[in-house]
Amino acid sequence: MAVVDPAATEAETPRLFSGKVAIVTGGTRGIGAAITRELTRHGAHVAAGFNRDAESAAALGDELSAQGGSISVHQGNVGVPADCTRVVSEVLTGYGHVDFLVNNAGITVDKTVRKMTLEDWHAVMRINISGAFYMMKGVLDHMLERGSGRIVNLSSVIGQTGNIGQANYAASKAALYGLTQSLALETARKGITVNCVAPGFIATEMVAKIPQPILDGIIEKVPIQRLGRPDEVARVVRFLLEDESSYITGAMYAVNGGMFM
Repeated sequence: MAVVDPAATEAETPRLFSGKVAIVTGGTRGIGAAITRELTRHGAHVAAGFNRDAESAAALGDELSAQGGSISVHQGNVGVPADCTRVVSEVLTGYGHVDFLVNNAGITVDKTVRKMTLEDWHAVMRINISGAFYMMKGVLDHMLERGSGRIVNLSSVIGQTGNIGQANYAASKAALYGLTQSLALETARKGITVNCVAPGFIATEMVAKIPQPILDGIIEKVPIQRLGRPDEVARVVRFLLEDESSYITGAMYAVNGGMFM
């Protein structure tokens, strides 16, 4: 009986997203970097967006290119409409089409409502909800012309539960689900799906900044009793981008360890 080399078999098998092009906002750190890794691993070209941390962006680009992945990095602020238009134009010019948009970029400015300034409120809304809207607008005509496309928005368990000191963040993430449902209805007959993934507390740099006693208290409230991993979120995003997921739209997928059911 012939011995089959698993590595050779894998190399001969067409990858899931060969020929596909994805834009991942905030795609060079944390959950975004995990999504970028997952999609390049399955053969997509990923245009990974970043705003400030050029060093991390370059490092991820070098890492994935060395592994044979196809990646480009694009600087821009999703809260600025002109930046969103420019990045989409760069990707279309360089790669010809956009199949997937993953709106992952987000920020927090945590204060109680009483102490929150108007700028604190608008800063989070500008990135977390308006930024997703600007990016959707940027790719929508192109996807409609092609009659196909996948959009996944990264919401949060906090958008479902609320949280002390995070009224702006919770409101932005709840609004993102409403935006998802509305665009899903508008595009359901046009070959485009729009879905949400709502992570719980995931082991990222953002969560690492939480003081340990508070973090211990958070983990105690999670039925699975641990933080999630970025790759666990990335796999759900990948699932929603697959051709076989074409009957799923307007949905919210929780990745929260049972924190909210």
